[in-house]
Amino acid sequence: MPLLRKIEIFLRETDMSWTKFGRLSVRDPRFVQDLRNGRQPGRDISERAEDFMQMWRTEHAG
Repeated sequence: MPLLRKIEIFLRETDMSWTKFGRLSVRDPRFVQDLRNGRQPGRDISERAEDFMQMWRTEHAG
């Protein structure tokens, strides 16, 4: 599944704003908007975003 799709699902599940997600996950509040506009992140940035989502779900499970 593409990273943007995973992020969009995560944002709906957590009710997190896209700017907050970008700021917390990769220190770039425009990250999600840039992805929506066609940005192709490198492997390191993609992994940071994926790791953040996994960590958030683990810490906020319940």
